[in-house]
Amino acid sequence: MPAVRPGPGRPPQPPAVRTRPITSWPGCSPARPPRFYGDGVHAITVKSPGGPENLEWREVDDPPGPEAGEVAIDVVATAVNRADLMQRQGFYPPPPGASEIIGLECSGRIASLGPGVDGWTVGDEVCALLPGGGYATRVVVPAGQLLPVPAGVDLVTAGGLPEVTSTVYSNVFQRAGLADGETFLVHGGASGIGTVAIQAVRALRPKAFIATTAGTPDKLARCRELGADLAISYRDDDFVARVKDATVGRGADVILDNMGAKYLGRNVDVLAPDGRLVVIGLQGGIKAELNLSALLAKRGAVHAVSLRHRPAEQKAAIVAGVRAEIWPAIEVGSIRPIVDRVLPLPDAAEAHRIVESLGHVGKVLLRVPD
Repeated sequence: MPAVRPGPGRPPQPPAVRTRPITSWPGCSPARPPRFYGDGVHAITVKSPGGPENLEWREVDDPPGPEAGEVAIDVVATAVNRADLMQRQGFYPPPPGASEIIGLECSGRIASLGPGVDGWTVGDEVCALLPGGGYATRVVVPAGQLLPVPAGVDLVTAGGLPEVTSTVYSNVFQRAGLADGETFLVHGGASGIGTVAIQAVRALRPKAFIATTAGTPDKLARCRELGADLAISYRDDDFVARVKDATVGRGADVILDNMGAKYLGRNVDVLAPDGRLVVIGLQGGIKAELNLSALLAKRGAVHAVSLRHRPAEQKAAIVAGVRAEIWPAIEVGSIRPIVDRVLPLPDAAEAHRIVESLGHVGKVLLRVPD
């Protein structure tokens, strides 16, 4: 890749970081020339797969869009998600055509509109679900993945809402179809996903029984404060026994799991008849044996779902559902964004260390420096 040509008084610069051509978004095709990030924008890039020390704050290329159906956003804040850590380590590449810069959500102000975009104006304060690129000062996103900042929520805090609300809404309410009166179990209740899942179920399915797991007494207490009926220490207790005891042997109708292989067998054990297990994370590994006999006897279902790799039209439908059902609950205070801390975006390495150590409750946000 050639170096950026020097301007007046500017020494030669190192090669810019490129993204791959965006061919899967509205208005794009393989025949269009590649789109790159260009001068003037800063971002966190990964020098090489590995630890947080490999994250680097540097100047990258400015996206020359937006093209048809897209919006450019001047980013104000983003958030750290578990997927970001995996991508940094080289285990979770972005979808084809998406930015290779880390970051699955952001908040900011609309900088420009592509052809055919209606309902939005330059300067609007928004947040967005992204396939990548959130750890940058400017990003281009399909307009269908935009959300207004909810009333009562500041612009920085909104940077941690799109990914978690879309994940919870699409998996708990759309895919698993949690009904009022059913039992819901979410692992990692003090995480960004967990804190929103507990509140969203309490707000939208008020008669549901909510169980969760967490690792410390303080986190268990926070889960109860957010609306959990049963908070179980995954270090000291058997969540299968505790949930079955609380439900008179029935178990959980819907399970939202971030652990993957490590919990697969026990999740099937605690699944209620006609229960639905949705696996959204692999913190506990990728391979495990599945007892199909036990699953058949319960008429159970196991779903493994990645939000990031869904087609743009599916993401737009999810975002529309979030706006219709989750946003009103946020605006009346039934769902509160739980923010552990806000760090400057150049300090992304420290934010990753905090999330890796599980030293947080809710979301860790990254704010673009003024």
